[in-house]
Amino acid sequence: MSTSPKPVKKVPIHLQSAQNRVYIKNGQIVNHDKTFMADVYIEDGTIKFVGSASEIVVPGGVRVIDATGKLIIPGGIDPHTHFQLHFGNAVSVDDFYHGTKAAIAGGTTTIIDFVLPNKGESLVEAYDKWREWADPKVCCDYALHVGITWWSNSVSQEMKIMCDELGVNSFKMFMAYKGLYQLNDSELLDVFERIRALGAIAQIHAENGDVIAKNVSKLLAANITGPEGHELSRPEEVEAEAVNRACILAHQMDCPLYVVHVMSKSAGDEIARARTRYTKRGIYGETLAAALGTDGSHYGHTCFQHAAAHILSPPLRPDPTTPESLMKLLANSLGRAMSGIQKQYHLYCITSPPIRESAETPRQLMKSLAYDDLQTTGSDNCTFNKEQKELGKGNFAKIPNGVNGVEDRMSIVWEKGVHAGLLDPCRFVAVTSTNAAKIFNLYPQKGCIAVGSDADVVIWNPHATRTISKDTHHHNCDFNIFEGMTCHGVPELVLVRGRICVENDSIRVAEGFGRFLNTPVRPPYVYDVLEGKIPAEIQAERNGAEEQLNGNMKKMNLSALQIEIPQQEGGIFAGKVAAGEFMTITPTQKGHVEGSRNMQESTFSVSEELDKSCARSCIRVRNPPGGKSTGFW
Repeated sequence: MSTSPKPVKKVPIHLQSAQNRVYIKNGQIVNHDKTFMADVYIEDGTIKFVGSASEIVVPGGVRVIDATGKLIIPGGIDPHTHFQLHFGNAVSVDDFYHGTKAAIAGGTTTIIDFVLPNKGESLVEAYDKWREWADPKVCCDYALHVGITWWSNSVSQEMKIMCDELGVNSFKMFMAYKGLYQLNDSELLDVFERIRALGAIAQIHAENGDVIAKNVSKLLAANITGPEGHELSRPEEVEAEAVNRACILAHQMDCPLYVVHVMSKSAGDEIARARTRYTKRGIYGETLAAALGTDGSHYGHTCFQHAAAHILSPPLRPDPTTPESLMKLLANSLGRAMSGIQKQYHLYCITSPPIRESAETPRQLMKSLAYDDLQTTGSDNCTFNKEQKELGKGNFAKIPNGVNGVEDRMSIVWEKGVHAGLLDPCRFVAVTSTNAAKIFNLYPQKGCIAVGSDADVVIWNPHATRTISKDTHHHNCDFNIFEGMTCHGVPELVLVRGRICVENDSIRVAEGFGRFLNTPVRPPYVYDVLEGKIPAEIQAERNGAEEQLNGNMKKMNLSALQIEIPQQEGGIFAGKVAAGEFMTITPTQKGHVEGSRNMQESTFSVSEELDKSCARSCIRVRNPPGGKSTGFW
């Protein structure tokens, strides 16, 4: 039984007020499945209302924020961080305070870190240690994965305690780090079998550790000792082979598998092949901000600090086409589905007049977007300073592995994805927030703008730019691998459970304000497909169906949908919508539903009555001017 410490809170007085009410108006909400114009009312850390201004009367004493011309998106979820990690003789300098502060500054409001027990160490004891490190320091909510770094009956028994009592539903195994964390294939099969029985999620660090160990010995013997030896010791095929093998082993045990930090084109292709082979069932992939925002050319830099600062495993790849290729895997079949349609057309700017059905109808187009090859973006944030990286001078195998990314992840994905024309804004939300929430069973508490969800909200300015620099970032490290990169897309205002923590350039966070999040087993997004309750293609079509607006959502007539995607040379908001009208784009073809609610009728207490009132709101479908509703108004 765990004796995990209770969180220590150090919340300033200005964050303890009962007046935690925010009203955001005139913004364009972007969820993973649709985008539409609506206002948002937040009270005591929860979203209480989503709808048009005509549906709500805002009383005095509420902080009103005008989001005209900006996007209202769910706070980012980074499913892969290593804060305060002990790596040999070094400890990563971004602890749970600096790391979560940097995350919030970049628009990420939830992180999932990794408990990594030493070989022979109890999982429960390691978990307690991580909670002791994290609870007093976290500025935003967090959850934990647990590493299976060795295998025994006691580990198997403690995995059940993790799931049943300690709020953990995911376990990470290593095919690399021979002699430290690496499990052999027989052990992996046992672990996958155990994870399947528990209804949990398996994660894998996919590199062939035996090949790497041989290559390291050969390179050092050849006097290749600098940072360039890191990538040479673990080339693409070493990653790709392990990805393929992991997918096969997990499939044999009918165990859902989440491949962390996919860093190469060939490894990404193996994920895509496995998902095709297994009909999108049980295989998920994550890539990193580092892999999308830079490449392995830096390993040959003449400055040791510069080259060593880019070292992580698997390494960045020297092929300069890798970042775009990985982004296209995140964008699923966007390029194929939009054949004949220029990529700069933005899906959520769909307007009339319509075009008629062609070889690829709008419904087919939207459905094809659900067949994704990579699902999430993490940061693998594990930062070390110059002196720590120098522990590997003379032997690249001893350079502490890790880079920054938790602060810049959202802007990198927007710049390299949306701004580059490879992602639409809905997909941006999916790969930076919603998909992680669904896979690790945090949805819809996290990952969407909806009534009842936590008020982790970002007002995103798609027009603004910022230049990344170690001199201005909020990390505790002395190097930034994205130094000098200018990104479009800036989080101008960030709310963490309803608290305004970022406002323009001002960062106000509270050490210990974050909460630990339990991640229940058997996430429906994964297990309903795995167990055949919902076929994969139906799950894809329903990818956003559970989201509700004001407690209800009316199904629209699918046959009424006839849309076109016009060229928008003026950028994201080039297409204007008249006041009071709504732009709604949804893969499930659901339209906006409006109701009416006077918030002055409430006492503004956190009460069940307010929620019931919102749920009872009268709903009706707004008709477009002079015509029948198509579900896009």
